[in-house]
Amino acid sequence: MHAALADVEAIYRRALPSLCRVAAAVSGDREAAPDIVQEAFVRAVRELDTYRGESALEGWLWRIVVNTARNHRRSLRPTAELTEETAAQTNGAGEGAGVAAAIAALPERQRLVLFLRYYADLDYGSIAAALDISTGTVGATLNAGRSALQQLLTKQEVA
Repeated sequence: MHAALADVEAIYRRALPSLCRVAAAVSGDREAAPDIVQEAFVRAVRELDTYRGESALEGWLWRIVVNTARNHRRSLRPTAELTEETAAQTNGAGEGAGVAAAIAALPERQRLVLFLRYYADLDYGSIAAALDISTGTVGATLNAGRSALQQLLTKQEVA
């Protein structure tokens, strides 16, 4: 099954705000998020003939966006992790710095699953396709991420 360019465009138009939020969160560069999404979709269009239809087209596109955002982050700061400042910026508010710091402290897979679930509102199947993991792994990672986040926030309240 080959995807049509019109299907890619429809997903782009519908999901653009979510795509940009996740690109900003993953890359740590809010300003570059629209460019990251555009670069990812240019790549997707160029590689559209390689899409085999084994997973949902939207999941395949999300995987390209996430990987493009990761590559962008690496190109800016090879060893940089998501910082409290960039996490707060992706939330669109200066408030919640404690939450941003806790999110930044999570392992990358947990952050990605949380971003895709709560920033992009993707279902488990789409997250699994985007990250090339099983839906069971999505559920376990989401559960572990929420638990770790709760522990980190509880420690912050005590401190």
